[in-house]
Amino acid sequence: MPKTNLKNPKVDAFFLRAKAWRKKMEALRAIALGCGLVEELKWGQPCYTLQGKNIAIIGEFKEYCAFMFFKGALLKDPKGILVQPGAVQAARQVRFTTLPDVARAKATLKAYVREAVAVERSGQKVQRRKTADIAMPPEFRDRLDHLPALKDAFEALTPGRQRNYLYYFSSAKQSKTREARIEKCLPQILQGLGLTDE
Repeated sequence: MPKTNLKNPKVDAFFLRAKAWRKKMEALRAIALGCGLVEELKWGQPCYTLQGKNIAIIGEFKEYCAFMFFKGALLKDPKGILVQPGAVQAARQVRFTTLPDVARAKATLKAYVREAVAVERSGQKVQRRKTADIAMPPEFRDRLDHLPALKDAFEALTPGRQRNYLYYFSSAKQSKTREARIEKCLPQILQGLGLTDE
């Protein structure tokens, strides 16, 4: 993979705004650029592509920053560093909280980027679960049965948005927590919004 180190001026503003994770994310940026990826600004974040295909993205979160692979589920992960963020099916993150952690992971990240590029070039796709394959929590089923407007709104959502809600509701171990999550999300569903839409 050629080394480019071509920073995109549109992405500079993202790093200038960054607070707690700035130095760590700049180190991740250097790794991505050193792997010959093209830097773009997508979804307000630094995204790294190859021939227009998304390979990785750098994200800033409250408790960590992350280098996320779009098709991370297809990577071998011999070091066991990939984390599945929530109910996402394809993407996987490598999370960082310190600059030394980023430095120690540099060679591994480069190897994972090479593998991610090979996966993209091969045309492999992540087999996505269908909405019908996901068990619907009984608490949500009860709400749908008793609120026709909610049922209509939920069925009008895209399959991906439906899956995200079902994963989010189902991931709670206690019924009380599932009920609270459902209650909190009702207005969003009724507005036709997905779990992460604003």
